[in-house]
Amino acid sequence: MVAAILETTVIVDLLRNYAPSVTWLQSQRQPNLGITPIIHMEVISGGPTKLKREQAARLMKRFEMLYLLPSDMDWAMQQHILYELSHGVGMMDCLIASVCHRLQVPLYTHNLKHFTPILGGLAQKPY
Repeated sequence: MVAAILETTVIVDLLRNYAPSVTWLQSQRQPNLGITPIIHMEVISGGPTKLKREQAARLMKRFEMLYLLPSDMDWAMQQHILYELSHGVGMMDCLIASVCHRLQVPLYTHNLKHFTPILGGLAQKPY
């Protein structure tokens, strides 16, 4: 079972070899970290070259892929209606958060502004 999900901001820091992110990942006692297909696609689409995209794909293979279920989609749509206008929570954020909500596992992110309204304490800054 996955212990937590890494959001796009954390993956990008790891790709950039940002020292705090690398140190944090190495210190994790929970080896079972996951990502969602949404995170995978966000990271890949941010790669400016084929080589950078391949490097990103290799890094993300280290993490368990957690696929969305129909119930996740329903929950995400409800959250989007509730929080897009009031808190700026986007549709992709709702989809990512839906898996954390279902599994009741933390989402490690630096985007607390968008994730805290829908996940509460499950949205956590990792470093």
